[in-house]
Amino acid sequence: MRSELPEAVLVERIIPIARGLTAESAQPLAEALEQGGITTIEITVENPAGFEAIHALASGPMTVGAGTITSLPEAQSAVSAGAEFLVSPHLDEDLVGWASVNGIPLIPGGFSPTEISRAWAMDVPAVKVFPVSVGGPDLIRSLLGPYPDLLLIPTGGVDAANAKDYLSAGGVAVGVGGWLTSHAEMTVVAERATLLRNQVV
Repeated sequence: MRSELPEAVLVERIIPIARGLTAESAQPLAEALEQGGITTIEITVENPAGFEAIHALASGPMTVGAGTITSLPEAQSAVSAGAEFLVSPHLDEDLVGWASVNGIPLIPGGFSPTEISRAWAMDVPAVKVFPVSVGGPDLIRSLLGPYPDLLLIPTGGVDAANAKDYLSAGGVAVGVGGWLTSHAEMTVVAERATLLRNQVV
């Protein structure tokens, strides 16, 4: 049975991707995103501070996911910290199987038709198309030609200038990284979050 994307992702259609967060920096960023109308965040876990950031937000109003999951121990630690969904840059069948058994939505990454169709056949909730900037919105349209049922999340180089194009091309949501989340000024984050939300409503 196919797992489902979190409701907030389906409604808001934007997944902010935050790198290098700590427990201290996570809360101001989350509040800025909320001000802009976004209640989902993907926190990457390249280092232990990412798990601490997930834990810091897990009891709040945000739908918190863990990104750059590349191993089973990372997946387990992220879920233990409170992550509600997982995102991987690639397809790892063992990871997908573990997530399915444990009822955790896991969004694997893919780029080619073979990678993406293989992931979709494993009943994942969606496939992250990464790095989508290589092909642009036309890549999403082309993939949906032979595979019209795919739920695709274009990620990599997405910002306010092209987010609407990726969604119009058929993306179910977009992953938006540094353009949205890497600012020290939280007023900028809130403004950009508002801009994105206004584009996808």
